[in-house]
Amino acid sequence: MRILIIGINYAPEIISTAVYTTGLSNFLADEGHDIEVITALPYYPNWKIFAGWRGWVTENPKKNLKITHCPLYVPKNPTGIRRILHHISFAITSSPVALRASRNTDVIFVIAPSLLSTTLAWMAAKLSKAKLWLHIQDLEIDAAFATGLMKKNSLLARIATKYETWALKKYDKISTISENMMLKLAEKNVPKERLYEFRNWSDTQNIFPLIAISPLKDELKITQKYVVLYSGNMANKQGLDILPKIAQNLSHREDLAFLLCGDGPMRSELILQCAELKNIIFAPLQPTNRLNDLMGIADIHILPQIAEASDLVLPSKLTNMLASGRPIVATSPPNTALSNEIVNAGIVVPPGDDKGASNAIETLLNDAKMRVKFGKTARKKAEENWEMNAILTRLSRQIGSLVDIK
Repeated sequence: MRILIIGINYAPEIISTAVYTTGLSNFLADEGHDIEVITALPYYPNWKIFAGWRGWVTENPKKNLKITHCPLYVPKNPTGIRRILHHISFAITSSPVALRASRNTDVIFVIAPSLLSTTLAWMAAKLSKAKLWLHIQDLEIDAAFATGLMKKNSLLARIATKYETWALKKYDKISTISENMMLKLAEKNVPKERLYEFRNWSDTQNIFPLIAISPLKDELKITQKYVVLYSGNMANKQGLDILPKIAQNLSHREDLAFLLCGDGPMRSELILQCAELKNIIFAPLQPTNRLNDLMGIADIHILPQIAEASDLVLPSKLTNMLASGRPIVATSPPNTALSNEIVNAGIVVPPGDDKGASNAIETLLNDAKMRVKFGKTARKKAEENWEMNAILTRLSRQIGSLVDIK
């Protein structure tokens, strides 16, 4: 098959959606499919185009795989309207590339965000008679409401909602990353037969439980016995403002350090909030070849999330947390995709409950047997439910069956 993939994030970005779009395209190319990817110049998560990148950049990293990076507007402060302009700019600069690439294409596979690429994909599909597949990593309009980036009763919100309704009708298949998010799509009147659960995956071959002490502990000069780790994007929908409160609550634990590793719009604000705390260490994103060392530095992973976004996104960082074989403390309402995944692999407390999260961390610190038990369950979940090759093989078959439908 010839498959055109359109998604705004891709390697050399090393976190979030980019990891999965890159992995998908590599897997399909290795299967022998002819894959062309249209993406943006790398900018995430620090919202700044990487040094040395400009204009349209084409790569051919392996047989059957072509990648075109397109320029775009990247706001320093990604507010609601600026994010929309950001995605519009990508849709504009990628249009000529996509329309050319769509010739003789069997499937056009769009990654959301951004849903704004739908118009471009629909036009390209009309020209090529290709099937259209939308994969939703983030219910971005609902998430914008939940995080306050867009007011529900505003003109912009009404336009965005109508566009989403139109866009969702254009796809032959729509996938998303959790059962709860599929239910949300069903509420938006997407027929069940057009829905497919395509989970993010865990690379269980390269992320595995460390037995020895992670070498990063010495490199980062962490002397405390225990480490609670948050790693990933630092943005408003993560609910990260709870972390300084938790660290303050546990400041009496001289054997405990909090390691916050990542970048994003909230990083500088978090550093200011933690200025007086001696038990918090900030570190930059680690390269892919150090990811297992990073995951293995944790005695406990912490995964905050705001209540309003609890069923609109399933944090991609969860998969590697599970694979690392360490227990997780998460903030989430009950019966959400996140809370259901952490059953018997950690402790879930209500969003914003810093005292509950602090007590959960201390409970785990004081009970080594519980930490080991939860960690083993986490690893088992990763192997049974999140294994990369199994998930991508099923997806490849689904794409093939879509093309076979006349």
